[in-house]
Amino acid sequence: MKDKKITGNVRDAAFTILWAVENKQAYSNLLLTKTMDSHAVAPKDRGLLTEITYGTLQHQMTLDYYLEPFIKGKVEPWVRVLLRMSLYQIVYLDRIPNHAAVNEAVEIAKKRGHAGIGSMVNGVLRSVLRNGVRNFEDIKDEVTRLSIETSHPVWLIKRWIGQFGYDKTREMALENNKIPPQTVRVNTVKTTVKEAIKMLADEGMIAEASGVVPECLMVTGGQPARSNTFAQGFITIQDESSMLPAYALQVEPGHRVLDLCAAPGGKTTHIAEKMGNKGELQALDLHDHKVKLIKQAATRLGHTIISAQAGDGRKIREQFGDAAFDRILVDAPCSGLGVIKRKPDIKYSKQEADFERLQSIQLDLLDEAAAMLKVGGIVVYSTCTVDAEENEGTVRRFLAEHPEMESVPVQLPFTKEQNEQHFVQVFPQDFGGDGSFVSAFCKNGQ
Repeated sequence: MKDKKITGNVRDAAFTILWAVENKQAYSNLLLTKTMDSHAVAPKDRGLLTEITYGTLQHQMTLDYYLEPFIKGKVEPWVRVLLRMSLYQIVYLDRIPNHAAVNEAVEIAKKRGHAGIGSMVNGVLRSVLRNGVRNFEDIKDEVTRLSIETSHPVWLIKRWIGQFGYDKTREMALENNKIPPQTVRVNTVKTTVKEAIKMLADEGMIAEASGVVPECLMVTGGQPARSNTFAQGFITIQDESSMLPAYALQVEPGHRVLDLCAAPGGKTTHIAEKMGNKGELQALDLHDHKVKLIKQAATRLGHTIISAQAGDGRKIREQFGDAAFDRILVDAPCSGLGVIKRKPDIKYSKQEADFERLQSIQLDLLDEAAAMLKVGGIVVYSTCTVDAEENEGTVRRFLAEHPEMESVPVQLPFTKEQNEQHFVQVFPQDFGGDGSFVSAFCKNGQ
């Protein structure tokens, strides 16, 4: 395939992103942001670029299932990506005329390859238009059918069914293919929810209180990350479910707090707001370039109690010492299966072998946190995943190995059922945001 620079053509831009994800395992969210910021994609086309890119990834396995009867012989990988992207527009986007999707695909095929590939792409897509796509009832096995229908790998569907049951798995897999809401957190140190709603309205956006987290707003009609309200530090971009750990920590002004895996700083700055910007908040991350993001966020929001530095959270005790903190957040590295809505390529990049490795890291971080916590202090363990092994499995192992720690009820701004170990699993379908997990432990001094 001939490499071409992305131009203002939104479909050409989408194809380039999708091919980088397929061929170089690039991250779709990062590449999409980079493309919008650095290439000639008109502001009016940014929504369509996002929709085509994420939609094609979300429905990738379904699209391959639809294409299979119409493709004869071997097809180069980049051509398959182009066919997926084009078929996505035909099947899922009513406002795009079919002929426009086909014609654009043919032009991209000729430009990236040659006229023969353009002819083949034209033939495949027009055959689909004539004959229609096959339905899922042809797939007899229930698990395979759900896998293809929702475009989640069979191993993941099987894993979730074993952990949560078929019905909850189906709900979650379908929810993962929906467009996530735009949510922001109001900086309550600087302003009020009511005032932030007005500020965004003055910039042409509609903001409504979420009904789940008091300082969370649902925003439509614009891009809050590009607003003056954001630039001046009155709001920050954060998913609703990722606001829960700051509640679970039960911080107070004057506390000494450690955020062990802090980048890019969303939870760190939320904790600072819960502390009224009074006390000491140490923010740690493994990578220097990510520490810069924490510092930038703290500066923009005006939080002066945050001290950010690079370091390995599994080896940080020698710096701070034992029993050094009132509160510690362990927002641990995880599989990220709760954020598939925002990063659909996660579905295809993760493997079952990842879970054991991740749990080892999670337990090491919790071990370090337990040692650095004061008696009577609270550690919160949170993830952005939906997986029983990484979440409650890690909690059970941690408690079994640490008799000095006991689980305590997770403090939340809403009511959600908690079992005897008090952990809370939020599913994407619960209130339309990301999937996440929160648990809390108190040090009893044994």
